[in-house]
Amino acid sequence: MKMLTTQIAGLLQRIATNHEEEIEDTARLLAQAAVGDGRVVLVGVKELNGIVINALEGAEPFTNATQFSRDLELGTMDRVWLFTRNSVDVDALEIARDLAKQNVAFAVVASEKATVENELSELADIYISTGISKGLLPNDEGGRVVEPHLLASLFIYEAVKLSYDEMLMDL
Repeated sequence: MKMLTTQIAGLLQRIATNHEEEIEDTARLLAQAAVGDGRVVLVGVKELNGIVINALEGAEPFTNATQFSRDLELGTMDRVWLFTRNSVDVDALEIARDLAKQNVAFAVVASEKATVENELSELADIYISTGISKGLLPNDEGGRVVEPHLLASLFIYEAVKLSYDEMLMDL
């Protein structure tokens, strides 16, 4: 338990330290929708849909947010926030390509670092990496276990939401 706590704390600290600017930029991008006539459209691929459920039905809902669906018509004032475990997920890439074609601004949270080879990071207006590339803890078979993608992404979500809420209060 102590090792897990240490590894999780380290992961969250690295995210906070390495992505402070991107977290603020994501909040600013999403706030543009609230200031205009747009919506904040949330997409959670696979297990990361838990973030969308939290944002819409949790104790502190995300202001002006709605859930993405393929038939949702998006306008240029809408902003999309996409959460995916990894940047090569077929669904995530398809959505990102469609958003880019429609000139809809969007932010992404995924595990891999932003590189020119990372198409998802290249398509996104803002990209935040959780930095999870393998399990946090060694197991008895010599492998690694505990890949807390949802936990790390939810941490990023909460950090962005704090800034976003502050920005909306200042209006």
